[in-house]
Amino acid sequence: MKVGLFGAGGMGNVHARQYGKMQDVQLLVHDRDPERLAEFSARWGATSTPNPEDLYSQCEMIDVCLPTDLHLPYALKAVSNGSAVFVEKPMARTLEECDQLIEAADKAKVPLSVGQVLRFFPEYELGHKLIESGAVGKPATARTRRGGAAPRGREDWFMRHERSGGVLLDLAIHDFDWLRWTLGEVDRVYARSVAALVGSGPDYALTTLSFDSGALGHVEATWMDPSGFRTKFEVAGSAGLIEWDSRREAAIRTHMDGANFLETPLSPTDDPYYRELRSFIDAANAGTAPPVSPQDARMAVSIALAALESAKTGREVRPVRT
Repeated sequence: MKVGLFGAGGMGNVHARQYGKMQDVQLLVHDRDPERLAEFSARWGATSTPNPEDLYSQCEMIDVCLPTDLHLPYALKAVSNGSAVFVEKPMARTLEECDQLIEAADKAKVPLSVGQVLRFFPEYELGHKLIESGAVGKPATARTRRGGAAPRGREDWFMRHERSGGVLLDLAIHDFDWLRWTLGEVDRVYARSVAALVGSGPDYALTTLSFDSGALGHVEATWMDPSGFRTKFEVAGSAGLIEWDSRREAAIRTHMDGANFLETPLSPTDDPYYRELRSFIDAANAGTAPPVSPQDARMAVSIALAALESAKTGREVRPVRT
């Protein structure tokens, strides 16, 4: 399969590393920065092209790793060409854009999925299975935490919330998706944020989710922790509690220059990003549904946008369901 990758930035490099492990994938890449494009192609052995139309005309699959506000136009063009489409999370900047993309993919009958990669991390995958199997009884409360220092990106686009959606849409969306996948539909959202009203810069947010089941979720997300990236979750129910903390449970962790890095013992094909992309390619080839459906990705955006609206207004907000 020829895969056309838009974007040679942070997530573009993450995805290219995984495609390099797949002998049945030929990678083509486009980026508007010629110097970065040349460096990226040399690093990953990808075929570079300064003309974005080459990717649309030559590739069976398009992977969009661009800033969030650019997801829709690039994905729609791929859909119109009949390509399978994989989009980094979040699916799009607004719910209307999500619905537009899903409708276009449905009409064109092309595979579409989004990088809600948390489902492929072994700790979160096992946590989901344990909770689903009744290991903690009836779930009552869940707490998650995710974050570190603020990302930047080209032109500092992460810090411009009109483009990225801030910490709630760009980062907490991982936990929103995992919690909905694990505990069911979210009825109401209440959030507080340091920077939501400002609309720019680093942010820290706390969000409470009220589920249809009666369970409560508490989601902490931060771009204001200089000590390095950290994630954790805890789910308590009528029969017990499970928890995981990336700092406490890491097999090997390296500390340097105020940051810390997890050294994983997983094999290359156990990497969550590899499994995410491999599962989409396999589903596209087989004509089966991808593990993360477009509707799931849309609902994660809906919850995140409800949290963002709540943080701005101080009121509870109901996510818009399909």
